[in-house]
Amino acid sequence: MIRELGLESEVIASNDYQRKTYIRRHGRMVPMPDGLMMVVPTKIMPMALSGLLGWGAKIRMGVEFFRRPGPPRPDRSIAEFIRDHYGQEAVDYLAEPLLSGVYGGDPRDLSVDSVLPRFAELEKRYGSLTRGVLATRPKQSAGPLFRTLKGGLGQWVDAIVGAIRGKCELRQMGVDAIERTSAGFRIKAGGDWLEAVHMVLACEAHNAAKLLDGRLAELLGGIAYSSSVVVALGYGGPPPMPGFGFLIPRKERRRIVACTWVGTKFPYRAPEGTTLARCFLSGEDEPDIGAVHRELQDLAGVRGEPRFHRIFRWPRAMAQYGVGHAQRIAEIQELAAEVPGLHLAGNAYSGIGIPDCVRTGKQAAEKILGP
Repeated sequence: MIRELGLESEVIASNDYQRKTYIRRHGRMVPMPDGLMMVVPTKIMPMALSGLLGWGAKIRMGVEFFRRPGPPRPDRSIAEFIRDHYGQEAVDYLAEPLLSGVYGGDPRDLSVDSVLPRFAELEKRYGSLTRGVLATRPKQSAGPLFRTLKGGLGQWVDAIVGAIRGKCELRQMGVDAIERTSAGFRIKAGGDWLEAVHMVLACEAHNAAKLLDGRLAELLGGIAYSSSVVVALGYGGPPPMPGFGFLIPRKERRRIVACTWVGTKFPYRAPEGTTLARCFLSGEDEPDIGAVHRELQDLAGVRGEPRFHRIFRWPRAMAQYGVGHAQRIAEIQELAAEVPGLHLAGNAYSGIGIPDCVRTGKQAAEKILGP
């Protein structure tokens, strides 16, 4: 999609030569060991020498390599899945901080089949996650771990709007109601009624539920969402610690869930010799900037007062794929297919990332265009 929009030259990669992420354990920052793929260790010595897990957990990780496939298992929580393979310590100091940072979710609630389907499949084929990852990982590096646009992802949105302007009518306003008609739909937006043959609901599932009714609305409204607040703080001087940032497990957490040193992770994000800290907080409460700053001082040793701060709120924005999510989505898709012209897209169904949203949007467009 970026190539189609002519933005390929604007893509930048993360500074992987500086890649290092820390997890707090017993009051100190411990680097994640090399070779860790999510929670699966693929290198012996880095894990053996790491202070992130105790020897009991390390021995259990080594024994897990010899695990054999068992009978089919029903969907489980990620916490149960990881505990079964590597023990509770791996849940507390690997799965929980990683999933909180990426999904804003709790591994005790999230579905392994929907959130980590590759690992669930490796368990079926190999029994051992470690042996499965080693057997299936690509022989060559896939390139940089992260990519973005030099001007930020807002540059992408602007390019999309520019590409469709003049080819369709853009009305940026809230939708108050939707009614079915013999030809399709009537949509009330901004006080006016619009007629449509096809309608794509590419919003959060709880907002889609407000515009629909019956069992479909009930199922959509039952998809849980988490909220988060992002606080950016700018400081004079370089970041106080190397690497991309750190994660705080629930067992050691106060306000900050995770922090990224944005200028270290990506070029063009902060002037040389300065620090831009992007802190992820849980919940919807109004953040106390002074408290966040003091916590950064304690956790990472930032010096001086912040030169500026910005607050970004994301209420009920991240879909949570709970246990049984796949069955819920199958029923949603079946019911949606019974409504001619109705299409669903977004991060509530089969992936929360931007590529997943692009994929579901393209699928909806292809259905509208037909063969």
